[in-house]
Amino acid sequence: MPRAIWKGAVSFGLVSIPIRLFAATEEKDVSFRQVHSTDGGRVRYQRVCEKCGEVVAFADIAKGFEAADGRMAVLTDGDFAQLPLSTLKAVDVVQFVNEDEVDPSYLDKAYFLEAEAAGQKPYVLLREALAAEGKVAIVKVALRSREALAMVRPKDDLLVMHTMRWPDELRDGEFAAPSAEISITDAEMEMAKLLIGQLVGPFDPAAYADSYREALMEVVNAKLAGVEMPESADTSAPVADVVDLMAALKASVEAARRRRQDAQQAKAG
Repeated sequence: MPRAIWKGAVSFGLVSIPIRLFAATEEKDVSFRQVHSTDGGRVRYQRVCEKCGEVVAFADIAKGFEAADGRMAVLTDGDFAQLPLSTLKAVDVVQFVNEDEVDPSYLDKAYFLEAEAAGQKPYVLLREALAAEGKVAIVKVALRSREALAMVRPKDDLLVMHTMRWPDELRDGEFAAPSAEISITDAEMEMAKLLIGQLVGPFDPAAYADSYREALMEVVNAKLAGVEMPESADTSAPVADVVDLMAALKASVEAARRRRQDAQQAKAG
């Protein structure tokens, strides 16, 4: 069973739900050590104080905020623990909204909420009430030495919390928008809709795999076994300048149609 990373309570009006927080995701990246390229020896680092030149033990490291004039404010774990946050050990519900009102750009990490024994009935009540009303809860919570906005939503038998970015943490993407003078013809729009129709289907995350990670592990395993390196297969589609948009759309529709037919034949076989 995974280890809880936080304990507290969901404050829902005058109702308090004691809960434990678990990470809902895990990284699957291939991890590497830094090694000496000539003999494979591990490269080690030391934490050295630039003022006194001594090697600093991890237990003696604190966080420092450097002001514009060079002064340093040193904060210890005790300072962070004493921060005057009402949400220090609570998930405070501040609002209920429709889920589609929350721009996905705001969403960050996902966590499972598990009710302690005394909180199971109010946990189920909140979960069922949110599902019945089609709402999500907007909450405030303190995690990892910072206060975060978050969204709590029902998912199957669980309540899932997604931490959110603050509004000033989202950049204005207007600079990346195409020129307003660009126009699309009706024929181009219809062909684009046809292409979308060829690729429409139920979302099945299990149907996709990290091909880069798989290829990387093939190389790693070949190195460990001392065998010949696997040949790389370039499966990426060639990138070409869009000269004739309609021709490109027609070719894409035909390619999508062939892929769908091949997939159906493979499934039938």
